Parts: sequence; C-alpha cells; structure tokens
Amino acid sequence: MQAFADHESGVRYYSRKFPEVFVTAEGSRIAGRSGRQYIDFFSGAGTLNYGHNDPGMKARLVAYVESNGITHSLDFATEAKEAFILGFQETILRPRGLAYRMLFPAPTGTNAVEAALKTARKATGRSKVVSFAHAFHGMTAGSMAVSGGPLRPATAVPVGDTFFLPYDGTPSCDGPAWLEALLAEAKSDAQVPAACIVETIQAEGGVVTAGFPWLKRLADICKRHGILLIVDDIQTGCGRTGSFFSFEPAGIRPDIVCLSKSLSGMGLPLSLVLVRKDCDRLSPGEHNGTFRGNNLAFITAVEAFRFWRDDRFEREVERKGLRLHERLVRMAEAHAGSAETTVRGRGMLRGIALTSGDLAGRVSSAAFERGLVIETAGPRGEVLKCLPPLVISDSDLDAGLDILAAAMAATVP
Repeated sequence: MQAFADHESGVRYYSRKFPEVFVTAEGSRIAGRSGRQYIDFFSGAGTLNYGHNDPGMKARLVAYVESNGITHSLDFATEAKEAFILGFQETILRPRGLAYRMLFPAPTGTNAVEAALKTARKATGRSKVVSFAHAFHGMTAGSMAVSGGPLRPATAVPVGDTFFLPYDGTPSCDGPAWLEALLAEAKSDAQVPAACIVETIQAEGGVVTAGFPWLKRLADICKRHGILLIVDDIQTGCGRTGSFFSFEPAGIRPDIVCLSKSLSGMGLPLSLVLVRKDCDRLSPGEHNGTFRGNNLAFITAVEAFRFWRDDRFEREVERKGLRLHERLVRMAEAHAGSAETTVRGRGMLRGIALTSGDLAGRVSSAAFERGLVIETAGPRGEVLKCLPPLVISDSDLDAGLDILAAAMAATVP
C-alpha cells in the first residue's frame, strides 16, 4: 500500500478502510495481492449488481474491441448506442408501460442528477427544489445542493433554492404534510417548486426505507401542484430492490428518473436520465459532456438485458433478499441485550443499524480481517450496509453472513 500512501491524494477513502491491493475478481469474490480472497458485500457501492466480470458481458466487450468498434462518440449516433436505446425500450420500458425520452449526460450518477435538475427547471420555468434530510445525490455542485444533513461535505455549495423536508419515518415529522403547508402559503406560481427529488431508499443515508403509502402521497401532491417528481434510482435501481426500478411496487410514475451505477452491467461508467416526453425541453447542446457516449458501456448494458427478459431474475432477488433479511434479523436479536440494533431495507439492499458509538465501523473492519468487504452508511456511519451482487450464490451469501455474524460476535459487547 506504500505507493498509494506516498503519491495519492489524502482524499482517498476506501483504500484506507480496506487495506489490500486487489488484483482479480469474479462473481461475488475479489482476490488480493496478499493471496487472500474476499466475499464482496459492497459491489462497488451498488455498481456491480451482476457481479464481477460476468462472462457474457466480458465476451461481448472483448469481441467489440477486437472488431475496432467505436469507443468514444460524444452523442454521435452509433450502432452500440442504437442497440442500447432499442433494447432498453423493448426490455425495460414497454413491458412496464413506461414512456420516457432518454437523455444521456456525462457518465456518472451525479451527472444524471445535474441533468435532471436542469431539465425540471427548464420545463417548469421555476427554480426551487424539494429534497429530504439525509438525502445523498452526488458530489458535484448542483447534486450537493440537494443533498441534506451530515452527508453534505464542508466543501458543499450553499443550498440555494432547496427546501429540505423530513423523510419517511422521522418521528413526529410528516414531510408530505409540511410540503402541503408550504404550497398553501405560496403566493405566486414562482414560489411553487420546480421539482421534488427523492430516493425510495436512502442508501447512503442509512438504508432508510420509504413506505409505499408515503411515496404515493408524495407523488400525488407533486402531481396536483405541477411539481415534477424526480426519483434518484442510481443505487436502488437496476434490480437492487427486486424490480428493475425501485419505485415500481409503490405504483408511482415519476416524471424524471436518474439511473447509473449498475446500468452498464459491468462497472463501466454510464448514466441515463428518463424524462417524460412533454418535459423534454432542453435545446440541442444545452446539456452536454465529452464522455456521454461510452460505447463500451452500451455493449455490456445490452448483454445485461438478458436478466430482464422474464421474471426469473426478479424472483431470485426477492428470494435472496428475504434470506439476507432473516439472517440479519437473527444477528440483531442475538445482540439485542447489549446494543440497540435494527434491520432495514428492501430486496438485496439491507442494513443493520448499530446505534452505539462506532460499532458499525469496527464490525466492518473485523469482517474485512475475516474476508468480507462490507461498508457502513448513515449520518454517523452507524449502519452496516449489505450490497452483495444480485447473482451471488446461496453458498457465498451464507458464507458472507457467517463472517458478518462472527465479526459482530467479536466486536459488539
């Protein structure tokens, strides 16, 4: 690790928490230069839903590169992009009865959020945005301005036109009711927000999960008042909660949807903003970026559509998610007498909150020493966040949970 300590910026983070030089990875396992193997319950912060180096994606990618396929294209039309657009429409949108225009920003999640906010403001002619306490939407200026609470770094720009409301489950605080009251006091159309941006599960915020009735109520308020509803599905989408979009079970239809992370299927940078047709008001070139045409990512993303041609994959995620939940509940119960523990989440995004001191961080370190990569989340890093690949085998899932249980037994008083 000396080269990284000597020459990399002090801003580095994960290499400090997980001190290993990683060299290869396959499925749900990563190998380090030390010769150790680790089970991955992190998945690149949700970027590797389909595991490391999926054989089908890898084969398509290698064949495309060897054929001298276009790699960089700005927003030129290419065969790779055409295949992605048509495949996404046929496999993802049409079966769900969804009709969106597809906006390709620069290739990361925060770029998708920036483009979504710009689109909403242009479509409505208004500037204010509603967000929620402990939300996290990215690390660029506009995205940080709609990220709330302790997750906003000291370098964040002022929040400006953002109103922060309490998220679902906040004791004695009704966010939608507060929004209704805010709108009732608006004296002109200009005071009505352009958009409301929400995560169905606040992953970085501590795996805090919004209930479906709460999401429906929020969507209804937005619709009645002409506020565009933006769902940030960057970490929670692409099957992480079971359905392709995390908002599907709630029965809502956002005006704008942000996707990234696992969209490419293989960890290659790719982001996408889905925009209701009548909201697609940006003029040609009004939002651009040098790397918004990542054709290598289009190639692997098209291969990833194979997981969504029927409901078998979705049912498997639901089954494994329940298995994960049950094991976490047992761990929480085992330590209920010595620490306050709760289990949260949906699908294969689950968390176990350890609200006493820095317990979660110490459990994460103890788990890594035993061969499991698992990250923490929440305003104080108090939640162990489980993000295993959706394709993880039952044996690796159980082995990882065994390690986590052992780490908790060794760490939690």
